[in-house]
Amino acid sequence: MQISEMNWMQVEQYLESDDRCIWATGSTEQHAYLSLTVDTILAARLAHDVGAIAKVPVFPVLPFGLAQQWVAYPGTVTFRIETYLAAIRDVLDSIRRAGFRRILLVNGHGGNAPALGMLKEWMMDNGDTQVKWHNWYNAPRTWTKVLETDPVGSHASWMENYPWTRLPGVELPDTQRPLTDISLLERSNPQAIRDRLGDGNMGGVYQRSDEEMMAIWRVAVDETLALLEGGWN
Repeated sequence: MQISEMNWMQVEQYLESDDRCIWATGSTEQHAYLSLTVDTILAARLAHDVGAIAKVPVFPVLPFGLAQQWVAYPGTVTFRIETYLAAIRDVLDSIRRAGFRRILLVNGHGGNAPALGMLKEWMMDNGDTQVKWHNWYNAPRTWTKVLETDPVGSHASWMENYPWTRLPGVELPDTQRPLTDISLLERSNPQAIRDRLGDGNMGGVYQRSDEEMMAIWRVAVDETLALLEGGWN
C-alpha cells in the first residue's frame, strides 16, 4: 500500500480501522561499483515488501541522510545533522497530524543514527504516538543470517549487493578486500578516507550469489514484519 497509490480519502478510510504506517530513510552516497542510492533502494524496497504483506500504507523514502564522510566521492549528497533531524521531525509531525499513531521507520544507513536521540524527544512531546526506528541491515535475525553467509563484509561489499543495487554493464572485481579499521576513518577527513579506501569497499568480496542474498532478504522481511505486527504499547 504505497501512499503514492492512494488518495486522501482512502487514507482517511484506512485510519478508521488502523493507525500504523511505514516510512523509510536512506542515503545517497558512494557504494563502490554499486548504485549511489543503495541505502535508499534497500530501505524503500523492504518497506514496500512489508507494507504489501501487512496492507499498511508506506510513505515515500527520504533519499538523503548523513553522509559527510563520503563527500570526496562524486554523487554523494548529505544533509547537515540539524537539517536531517528537522526533516525527520517535520515528516513525523505531518504523519501524526494525519492520524497515524504507530510508525515503523525503516532505516537503511548507519550514519543516520543521530536521529535516535531526537526521536526519543519527539515521542516525549507526542505521547500518543510511537515510532520504532529499525536498522534493518543489522537487526538481530538478519545480522545472524549475514554472518552465517559470510562473516567478512562491510560497506559497499557483497552485503549490499542485491539484484536491485548493482548496475548493468558494471563488472565487479573478483577479489576480497580486508576489513577496514573504522576507528581510522572516524579520525579522517573525506579526502583522506577516499585515499585510504580507493573504490569505497570497506571489506569483503564484492558479490555473492543471488540465492544467498535472497535468503538474507527473506529473513529481513520476516523480521521487519514481526516488528510491525507486534510489540506496540
